[in-house]
Amino acid sequence: MKPILQNLVEMTGQRDHLRLEISVLSTLQKLSGITQVRALEMFTINDVPQVRPRTWQGASDWISNDEEAAKDPHREPLAHYPALHACVSERTAHAQARIGKGRYTLWLPVWMHDKATTCLEISQSRPFSAHRLDVITGIFNVYQNYQSLLDYSERDALTGLYNRKTFDEQFSRHASYRPAPTQLAELPQADCPENAADGPRQQWLAVVDIDHFKQVND
Repeated sequence: MKPILQNLVEMTGQRDHLRLEISVLSTLQKLSGITQVRALEMFTINDVPQVRPRTWQGASDWISNDEEAAKDPHREPLAHYPALHACVSERTAHAQARIGKGRYTLWLPVWMHDKATTCLEISQSRPFSAHRLDVITGIFNVYQNYQSLLDYSERDALTGLYNRKTFDEQFSRHASYRPAPTQLAELPQADCPENAADGPRQQWLAVVDIDHFKQVND
């Protein structure tokens, strides 16, 4: 129990959504018998629910998918995951299914603003016992509560838009982003940003000035 508590302390010390996500995945992966953990992103294209891997364990480090969701070749219709699809549609707490021989998977959707856009996926080689489910659910609840607190601190209470502090952090991270060697190794050659025909991916910032905005704002 002590290592789990230490991981929870580390998890709640994060001040960034991505680092928090990696922290909870790392905590879950350290449970005995767990074979794989991933964070999935759920979104909709042309009214069709989609899902794609967003964060997972690579050969030596955690990998975060920075590809635009609509253009990600690894996205799939949510219907390919019937148990998860039903879980989201019926707003149940979790879903379980046996995926092939000797692989049991648990999905835990993260609900934010009455919408599930993220899901944690945990796999192991045997069915999930009631005790194991209680432990995983407890860790997940701490993660989801802290995720809500982070989201609240990042947004303006009146408009729901991201505040200046969040903008500065997001812009700084994207402006300095360079795919790590482990990330590039995990991607097919055609998907590597550094190998694209037009060279490394560039970031752009557009600034729009609205005249007499104070009148509108007032």
